[in-house]
This record gives sequence, structure tokens and C-alpha cells, in this order.
Amino acid sequence: MKILIIDGQGGGLGRQLVSAVKEKYPETEILAVGTNSAATNAMLRAGADQAATGENSVSVAAGIADVIMGPVGIVIADSMLGEITPRMALAVGRSRAKRILIPVNLCNNIVVGTYDVPMSKNVQNAVEALGALMK
Repeated sequence: MKILIIDGQGGGLGRQLVSAVKEKYPETEILAVGTNSAATNAMLRAGADQAATGENSVSVAAGIADVIMGPVGIVIADSMLGEITPRMALAVGRSRAKRILIPVNLCNNIVVGTYDVPMSKNVQNAVEALGALMK
């Protein structure tokens, strides 16, 4: 199973996701794509199997992934202070992959019905959702 993890800005959430997935499912192939080199490097250092940066990399990786994980902003054009381009959001949204999106109430995107919990708990919940998909 190919897991695509997408993140931007400093890559902190992506780093946490890569680490948590690798810890629980070490045999899983993780493709990490950052919207910038800092995010990409953070995910690569966390143990991603392959990594790339930028719009075209998101488009290509979304087409080959079985599961896409990242902040909810990866499906919203111009989110994350403009780091998610319309083409990136479209590629993630049109992908045949299952999407596990983590609520991040920043950049004018507020997800209602979610609880205000630490990001580490959201990461844990995302890894549990991934486990359910892997069965």
C-alpha cells in the first residue's frame, strides 16, 4: 500500500504523520510531498521512503497513492497561506485514493464538529483510520 503524506509550511504535521505511520506500519511505503523544501525535508528526516517537492509532485503522487494523508487544507485551493495551488487541491480531490484529512482550523478554514485536541491526538486518530483502511 502506498501512502502519500502531503504537508507545507514547516512540515511539522507531515513529520508527525510519517513518524507515526512508520512506527505502527513499518512495511508501508510512504511517499512524502511538501509544498516547499522545508516540509519535504522534515518528512524525509522522519522516515519517508521517497520525497519530492511542489505542485507537479503532488499531482503525480496523488495519481499513484492508495491513501492520502494531510491537513484538511490540501483539498482547498489557496489554503495554507497560498501554498496549496488549485492544481494541487484538484489532484488530491480527484485522486482514486482514500483521503484521511486532519482538521487544522487555520487560514480561514474552520472545520465544525471537531474537538479541540492536541495535534498528536489527531495524528493518532489518523493512524487508526489508516489501520481500518488496511484491513
